[in-house]
Amino acid sequence: MSVDGWNTLLVLGGIRSGKSEFAESLVADAPTVRYVATAPEGDPEDTEWATRLAAHRGRRPGSWTTEETAGDPRRLADVIATAEPNETLLVDDLGGWVTVLLDPAHQPADDTATISELAAAVRATAARLVLVSPEVGLSLVPTTPLGRAFTDALGAANRTVADACDAVVLVVAGQPTWLKPAAGPRAVGVPTQAGPGQAGAPSQPTLAGPPTNGIALPEVLTPAAPSVPAPAATEAGAAWAAPTMALPLAATGLVIQPGMELPMPDEYAGPQAVDRLATLDLPGAGLGVLERVVSFAAATQGTHTPAPWSAVRVLLLHGDHSGGAAAGTVPGESARRARQARVGKGALARLAAENGASLQVVDAPTSAPMEEGPALTAEQVESALRYGWRLAEQAADAGVQLLVLAACGAGTDAAAAAVLAATAGAEPPAVLGRVVTESGEIDDAAWMARCAAVRDALHRTRRSPRGATDVLAELGGGDIAVATGVLLGATARRVPVLIDGPVGVAAGMVSRDLAGQARHWCLLPDHGGQPGVRLAADVLGLTPLLDLRLGLGEGATALATLPLLRSALALAAALPTHPSLGGSADEGEEPETDEEFAEPEPAGPGPTTTEPEFTEPEPAGPGPTTTEPEFAEPRRAEPGSTAAEPDEPVAVPDSSGRRAD
Repeated sequence: MSVDGWNTLLVLGGIRSGKSEFAESLVADAPTVRYVATAPEGDPEDTEWATRLAAHRGRRPGSWTTEETAGDPRRLADVIATAEPNETLLVDDLGGWVTVLLDPAHQPADDTATISELAAAVRATAARLVLVSPEVGLSLVPTTPLGRAFTDALGAANRTVADACDAVVLVVAGQPTWLKPAAGPRAVGVPTQAGPGQAGAPSQPTLAGPPTNGIALPEVLTPAAPSVPAPAATEAGAAWAAPTMALPLAATGLVIQPGMELPMPDEYAGPQAVDRLATLDLPGAGLGVLERVVSFAAATQGTHTPAPWSAVRVLLLHGDHSGGAAAGTVPGESARRARQARVGKGALARLAAENGASLQVVDAPTSAPMEEGPALTAEQVESALRYGWRLAEQAADAGVQLLVLAACGAGTDAAAAAVLAATAGAEPPAVLGRVVTESGEIDDAAWMARCAAVRDALHRTRRSPRGATDVLAELGGGDIAVATGVLLGATARRVPVLIDGPVGVAAGMVSRDLAGQARHWCLLPDHGGQPGVRLAADVLGLTPLLDLRLGLGEGATALATLPLLRSALALAAALPTHPSLGGSADEGEEPETDEEFAEPEPAGPGPTTTEPEFTEPEPAGPGPTTTEPEFAEPRRAEPGSTAAEPDEPVAVPDSSGRRAD
């Protein structure tokens, strides 16, 4: 399945509807396109038909290749079935194909069987495929036998191919209407991302479609936390500030490839948010290093007053690595952790519940021993990348405002170390953490076995390309490939991601070659004391916020720090401007009235109490008096002693001369 929800697409439309131009726009950004022309050349005397063909040829970029199937209509199914996974095919159109199919020169031919062969090839193809066909269902019934045979055959072909394709779109007057699925690819634009509880924000994503390459669709659950309430939802009527970007995937035919141009965070909102912190009524030295959290949230939300993340989803990637990478691990331990998370148990599920976050367990394909051969096939890598992208898209569609990337799998540390060695030139022993047994002891033998596996894998691939997909296939494996897709998909939808372990930072290193913008949407709360995470963070420019060194598994540290990060954002969003800079009075202070500023009556003889904040009292006579020297000097009163007026407040000064109310 492609990153935009389809891998095979049928474009229907009437004559001069713009269906061919629309189909061409779908694959315009593909590196190479194989254009499959089905129509025959026609009568040399028919200049109008020749002009149409010339116009089609003139629109094709020079990087496209053209393949003709008019000589044998049954060959179209072979072309589609044998296409490589990295290929993009554009078939234009099935009307010409049916015309050739019905040509007496190709008879006898079983038209129904040929159409069924085409549909089977469409279902089985690994390539990205777009087919164009005229829609004849809305036209009049032809008056000639040949015309009726054509419409019957083309109608049957359209129905059969539409059933085989992932998606179907009808183009009318140049305007596409998506027929399958019913909710087609999103329109181009930048809509507002709805927060939880707001209109247009579904509570959970719709996980539809078959598994791809053995990757089962994950379960979604929200662990219950009766003792701790979930964070409050966004204030009613206040839209979530973070914009989301619906990339025109269907309109451009975007595929995951090096050099993708994905959105960047707002370069002005972050500095503006930090400058605003200096004007708030914050006591002491302020937020300290948590200013970076405010800056990050402001940039990713596109506003200088960011709001705390209220809708959070944890993606737990479960994918094991075979061979020496998993030395020292207990067999079946990672599967047990994944089962725990699915039923809301374990440290990660408990932390997710405490934060009111949903938890989604994602099963990645098991990786083969890297020291013996590629960890994954190229097809598995492509599928895992697209699957990760789709997971991020589903989260964004559900109103999720923050993703937390977690992982549990045997051998993930060694796979991440291999990726760091291949992408950053690191020495495996320097970035591979020690192996600690369940009893808390250090297993040096297992650590050496892991180092040897990484060393042998690097030696095996010393002459191999170092592209992103090459590194994932040879060394990274399934969980890192899915994590890379998640980072790219989240970047495309402007959803920030918290990472805190080897799988997350390894995915960040790989994503640099595919889209350098991805790292700017990642926040690293803590390095966990892991040398590989430290190195990757330095390369990616991600400065860890804390030094907690928790050992609860990847993703747990991010969840443990989330309340602190939310608190910083809540303060930055709620506190008023300091009064010295024109801010409002303290909360709870009663508004001043004219009576409070009225000049009091002179007091009689004896000790008196004045209110220096509002008026200058009369001088008092001899005897002890209570004054506020910072504001006014009281006048003397007549000799003697008098009681204070019952309606006047009596204040007793402390040793510093301040009035104690």
